[in-house]
Amino acid sequence: MFTHRHALVLLIAAACLAACSEKAPPPKAAPPEVGVVTVAARDVPILYEQVGQTAGFRETEVRSRVSGILQKRLYSEGQSVKEGQPLFQIDPEPFKAALDQAKGALRQQEAALERTRADRERIEPLFKENAVSRKDYDDARAAYDSAAAAVDSARAKVKEAELNLGYTLVAAPIAGIASKETRSEGSLVAASGDASMLTVIAQLDPLYVNFSYSESEKLEYERLIAEGLIILPPTKRVAARVKLADGRDFPHVGFVDFADSRVDPKTGTIRIRAEFPNPKGELLPGQFARISIDVGAARNAIVVPERAITQQQATRLVLVVNDRNVVEARPVTLGSRTNGGILVKAGLKPGERVVVDGLAKARPGSEVKPVPAAADAARAGAPPAKAPGAAAKK
Repeated sequence: MFTHRHALVLLIAAACLAACSEKAPPPKAAPPEVGVVTVAARDVPILYEQVGQTAGFRETEVRSRVSGILQKRLYSEGQSVKEGQPLFQIDPEPFKAALDQAKGALRQQEAALERTRADRERIEPLFKENAVSRKDYDDARAAYDSAAAAVDSARAKVKEAELNLGYTLVAAPIAGIASKETRSEGSLVAASGDASMLTVIAQLDPLYVNFSYSESEKLEYERLIAEGLIILPPTKRVAARVKLADGRDFPHVGFVDFADSRVDPKTGTIRIRAEFPNPKGELLPGQFARISIDVGAARNAIVVPERAITQQQATRLVLVVNDRNVVEARPVTLGSRTNGGILVKAGLKPGERVVVDGLAKARPGSEVKPVPAAADAARAGAPPAKAPGAAAKK
């Protein structure tokens, strides 16, 4: 017989079965882990970077100084040559003939001089005895003086002919690397114009790197100095470094040796030049290279790694982890690049934590687990060892 007691047992069993059928709620997910650096205010070296072009220390055009037929090239194209080394031979025969003609004319004038000298020496004692007129005496002296002048002119013609004959052997005016010949054997070369051009010699050690900076950059730099935001180094010798087209650093340090005193009205820029040692000839004239020069140190500046910067339309942002480990998107104003990162002019305060690793996991408004970033990023945010100082005013 079914009793109330049996019904109670059935209800309890059904409740137990229902409770067992319900799943337990999932545990709360752990916040994602992101790498952060704690920014600090410090004096940061400033590097001005610009694309420059190399040029030979001296680039000399080798030109013919006489007109004639080019007979022979006496050097190997693209090889080094010494100062005074013969490079080209122009047909010397016409110039030998001109020299012989000038020497013959000189002997004629010297003979005429001897004749007028003898006439003057014969007439002088006769004039003293009043045996000849004053006119005859003056004519004899004038003839002698005219003959002496003709000899001087003839000697100059001989010297000119000797020089022209010497110019038929074209020598290197400087030591360096000789370029390709512009006139082949058998060509007619001239003493002026494009037809006189034979080749170019470039001196490669040392080597120049030419670049420029804008008028606005100059004014901004001077403003920062006036406001005390830039620390000038004790030396005025501005160090420069070059990065080659393949990304390698050129091993030698150069120094700025020239800055123009005027602004180019066409480009609004000021020309500047650095000189680099180039003992192995690694740099060649005409190469493009990225040059950086030390121009001082920013006082109490904040630097963040370049990979910490994100962009939303025209706004540059960094992601900051607040004291509750919640991500905030912070607009920032950026300055120039420096060793290890980018200067932040506004938007960050010392002591704030900036996300540099795991940016995809750091959504604004979400909670994260901050951990120290990789060593390279940490160096960008923390004060470094002694900063290199080799800057000066541009």
